[in-house]
Amino acid sequence: MANNYGAPKTELGELGRVQDRITFLYLEHARLNRQDSAVTVTDQRGTVYIPAAMVSVLLLGPGVDITHRAMELIGDSGVSVVWVGEHGVRQYAHGRALGHSARFLEQQAKLVSNRRSRVMVARKMYQMRFPGEDVSELTMQQLRGKEGARVRRVYTEQSKRTGVTWEKREYKVDDFDSSTPINKALTAAHQALYGLSCSVIVALGASPGLGFVHTGHDLSFVYDFADLYKAQYSIPVAFQMTAKHGDNDIADWTRRGMRDAFADGKLLVQMVKDLKFLLDIDDGVTADTMHLWDDRQGLQKFGVQYHEFDSEDEQN
Repeated sequence: MANNYGAPKTELGELGRVQDRITFLYLEHARLNRQDSAVTVTDQRGTVYIPAAMVSVLLLGPGVDITHRAMELIGDSGVSVVWVGEHGVRQYAHGRALGHSARFLEQQAKLVSNRRSRVMVARKMYQMRFPGEDVSELTMQQLRGKEGARVRRVYTEQSKRTGVTWEKREYKVDDFDSSTPINKALTAAHQALYGLSCSVIVALGASPGLGFVHTGHDLSFVYDFADLYKAQYSIPVAFQMTAKHGDNDIADWTRRGMRDAFADGKLLVQMVKDLKFLLDIDDGVTADTMHLWDDRQGLQKFGVQYHEFDSEDEQN
């Protein structure tokens, strides 16, 4: 009897790079299975085939059944899976993605664990939002106030541009339908942006929970990272979709608008560059090599039977 079960695992070299993939797909009321290197999606309209290695994130909504074989392929292909609620507005769980190297995670942990370096990274994030200004001497409190004023200004500008009335941001986690059309659109747009942000973070091997501005939540860094792009992507798309469609399937239209905006703006490519910039990661290719840590001798080879050496051999 054969001892191997399931399909052969996909080699890393066979996979599409994160920045070259489709940004996200939202699925609901469907069954997901696997055929060769594709995820099959079947509903009452028929079956479609999704090349797993070319998708960045799957948002799985209500009524989705997924097989073990599909999850096997998704995991091997580095696709981030996010289980969300109706309209994609609540995030329940997410799955591990591609990253095998710990260099992003180790660098992130190093930066977030030191007060000075943590403030430095936070200022980098704010500097990206104020490219024509120097924020290097501002305190975190000053930066928060400056960012708050910027976001309010963006809301006002988009309201004037689209003609959509704007009063204030309202979001009820358990009652999506009670919000105004523009608030529904903003919720759906932000959720799509969070999904893509999470996908890039975990695919490159960083931690969604080690935030520099946000803290204490398992998605703190996702919120940090997504905030860099709201003024350019989720807020304008939400106002545009609301102006065009009103309250008519606004969550669906907004997701489609976000998907198009991500593709047109090549946001995946930008996110990869920005994450490397924030964490000060060079572009050099580093092999996913396992080592053993030693407090005196530095990194040691992994896979060596050290119990076979005596103390004299080790010293030589």
